[in-house]
Amino acid sequence: MDSHGQSEVTFAFCRLLGFELALRLKAISRQKLCLPRTGMKGELANLAPILSDVIDWISIERQYDEMVKHTAVMHSGIADVEAILRRLARSEIMRPTYKALAELGRAIKAIFLCRYLRMEAFRQEIHENLNVVENWNSATSFVFFGKGGEVATNRMEAQEISVLGLHLLQNCLVYVNTRVLQSVLGDPAWAARMTPEDHRGLTPLRYAHVNPYGRFEIDLDRPLLTCLG
Repeated sequence: MDSHGQSEVTFAFCRLLGFELALRLKAISRQKLCLPRTGMKGELANLAPILSDVIDWISIERQYDEMVKHTAVMHSGIADVEAILRRLARSEIMRPTYKALAELGRAIKAIFLCRYLRMEAFRQEIHENLNVVENWNSATSFVFFGKGGEVATNRMEAQEISVLGLHLLQNCLVYVNTRVLQSVLGDPAWAARMTPEDHRGLTPLRYAHVNPYGRFEIDLDRPLLTCLG
């Protein structure tokens, strides 16, 4: 995923829910690495400009039960995720549980940053998956072009019809493109020309060949008839 909306609390909840948040961070040069213990800053003199303060492990330990409780509520769907986060952060003084989640998130984010900077294969995996998602979002915007691609109503029934119509168009696009790819690659001459890089680029999400507005054919040899009703 992209870095929009990410925060330390997001990293923490993703960890507690049992999966890893892997994203492409914008302005990576401005990211900071927190320290697991005091005294490490002197041991890492070369990294001094990007080091921040030490993680508050005591806060995490004290609020662990509350963090697990909120995660369980989120996982079970008893409460909306946005409502949980709003409740935790709704105060001029940071709630202890929210502060502990932020501290845990700082630790998880630091581990992620170290992996991201150290492992080229990890960066490639993130960018490849993100490109697939962005391509799909682009195709969605293309086929859902009416009214600027927005669901312009507050009525649940109309929203459901719009989304179901969008899903139908998406499925049709994928189905038609898949059949076209199968037909072309079924020809041994074309199949032999494919390289590993070409196979990696195959996707049923292409839409440059699609005309979403239909086709209007005009026969200039026939007069236009005006019907008055």
